[in-house]
Amino acid sequence: MANLQKSDALLVKDYVAGDESALATLIKRHESKIYGFIYSKISDKDISNDIFQDTFIKVIKTLKTSSYNEEGKFLPWIMRIAHNLIIDHFRKSKKMPLYRETEEFSIFSVMSDDSLTIENKIIADQVEIDIRKIIEGLPADQKEVLVMRMYQDMSFKEISELTGVSINTALGRMRYALMNMRKIIDKHQIVLTN
Repeated sequence: MANLQKSDALLVKDYVAGDESALATLIKRHESKIYGFIYSKISDKDISNDIFQDTFIKVIKTLKTSSYNEEGKFLPWIMRIAHNLIIDHFRKSKKMPLYRETEEFSIFSVMSDDSLTIENKIIADQVEIDIRKIIEGLPADQKEVLVMRMYQDMSFKEISELTGVSINTALGRMRYALMNMRKIIDKHQIVLTN
């Protein structure tokens, strides 16, 4: 009974210290929100139950290895785990191909699907997050040109004038940015799907 009044942070601490009932309290406290979130994206009871269970298996593993950092954000942390598992489910169930950038195909065209279903929206959001993380890892001069070209839709002439470099230099920076992104994608086996 005393567990019901405890904060999430204290319950996590108790569970890590060996109190199994603390986890049961946390699950009971948040199950409707978490399951509701999963079901709203999946719309299938059995799959939603599987993802819900997988979510708490990940929670338990993380707590048992003491790699959870309590910052008063227990529920958002669990929701993020559930969100990632939902994305994994859609990626696996669609058996979507891994896209490699070529001269004819740009990874940015993956984002251009106008008919987004809920699952495609979730996946598109994750792809956008992954792409932005990759872009953040680029050298500043390459990132600048890539952002101007891809996100601000500027011509290489405009980029050249704005950055004070020749058009060939701007083109070269764009080329190196795309090559570096390709290397990062391959190295970390990032799956960019539509």
